[in-house]
Amino acid sequence: MVRWLDDEEQRAWRSILRGSHLVRLLMEEALDEFGLSLGEYEVLSMVSEAPGGQMRMAELAHLVVQSRSRVSHTASRLEKRGWVERVPAPQDRRGVVLVLTDAGRGQLEKLAPVHVESVRRAFIDHLTRQELVEHGDIMRRVVLATRHRDDEASDAV
Repeated sequence: MVRWLDDEEQRAWRSILRGSHLVRLLMEEALDEFGLSLGEYEVLSMVSEAPGGQMRMAELAHLVVQSRSRVSHTASRLEKRGWVERVPAPQDRRGVVLVLTDAGRGQLEKLAPVHVESVRRAFIDHLTRQELVEHGDIMRRVVLATRHRDDEASDAV
């Protein structure tokens, strides 16, 4: 039996969808002038925050919520710019580690202030600190619930 959304749930859900889409568009627009997508920025950022500025591709795909194939294509574009390089994983040689280059770190230093300002302008500045923390907690629950299902599905295959 379908559990249809009532009017209040429907209004809230549609606001969440529209708001999420608009926030993403504003962040994309901020990076457009640099010829960079939000996905590319996210990969650069995640790798830069990892110990030693390097991260296994599989772990990166899990963090940025993209398929391994999409992360691989994103890494290829960043590699062509000289911002990252792929190296064999030292532990097993089958895995691949993405390493941030000095050029990539320099580019990220230029991009980070632009990105952070777009995040503030599109989202954070419209919430109180308490609302922001609560929203983050709510989305963390959604991520955990969704990841749990994804893990179960991949275990079943």
